[in-house]
Amino acid sequence: MFTKSYYLLRSTQDGQYLAAKPHNQASKGFLMLFNADHEALSYVNHHAAEVANRFAVEPISGLQLKQMMERWGYEGVGVVNDPLVPQVDFLKLQ
Repeated sequence: MFTKSYYLLRSTQDGQYLAAKPHNQASKGFLMLFNADHEALSYVNHHAAEVANRFAVEPISGLQLKQMMERWGYEGVGVVNDPLVPQVDFLKLQ
């Protein structure tokens, strides 16, 4: 997983990354990852069209991803396989 590049959605207003958060509000959540930039854009345009202009797509390498996860304390990642349905594989990192 850390050898591949992914794409993230980041808020242009507050710099937060798109994350899926469980009911436990104390959790930082699962960082949402996309396999291609156009998939990230499709996701935000389809599911949040009214705020899509508030997000930017950023590429991230596997090494950077590992460092970001440690620094920001995300519980794991959610890899989006189909941005329109959406189909997401959640992986909890140990």
